[in-house]
Amino acid sequence: MKIFADYHTHTKYSHGKGTIQENVDEALRKGLREVAITDHGPNHIAYGVRKKDIKKMREEIDRINGSTDKIKVKLGLEANIVSTDGKIDIDQEIIKNLDIVLAGYHFGAMPQGISEALKIHGSNVLAKYLPSVEKKVRVINTKAVVEAIYNNPIDIITHPGAKANIDTAELAQAAVKRDTALEINSSHGYLTVEYIKIAMKEGVKFVINSDAHRPADVGNVKAGIDRAVAAGLKVEQILNGEA
Repeated sequence: MKIFADYHTHTKYSHGKGTIQENVDEALRKGLREVAITDHGPNHIAYGVRKKDIKKMREEIDRINGSTDKIKVKLGLEANIVSTDGKIDIDQEIIKNLDIVLAGYHFGAMPQGISEALKIHGSNVLAKYLPSVEKKVRVINTKAVVEAIYNNPIDIITHPGAKANIDTAELAQAAVKRDTALEINSSHGYLTVEYIKIAMKEGVKFVINSDAHRPADVGNVKAGIDRAVAAGLKVEQILNGEA
């Protein structure tokens, strides 16, 4: 199994270490045909992309795409889920500039108000220490991600299960209905082999990404491929995979 595209990479526009061009150059070296630049949404504390930079990113990516036919570069953002009813921190004005939309839980993100902060961050912190809270917070977390899928044009849910306990089967069912892929993240092991098996039973599609924060890590997806193979995923179930 090979991966022809890496749809989750970060740059200096959030908290990556390299430039857009450096990520693209590494993708070319790794033999990729597509790469996406997907810095954090603006509500990520300290690391969120500045809204005024999105136009600059769009222009740079358009220039790169106009200069080569060896690779297709996509502009995206890794949006933050900021409320329990599935709101994300990018609006239609931002989305119209993007080629791909990723979204996920990040506890470094600022939720939509104090009440949502307590529900999202507070409840998940308590669940680590109070088993009685764990079942309740799992329902809250799952609802937030499912509502995000139904209410936003999300192409990929990033590192599902990371940071927040969720019901993988319920998430996968919603993803199938909305044609949203689940990410097998090569930097995070939260979508385990067992969880992949649960999700694949629902017929969901997957992508295998690097979540690179350094140019050298773009296209480094071996860990994700290994998990996919161990779970018995067929290449047809992986949107950026090929035999």
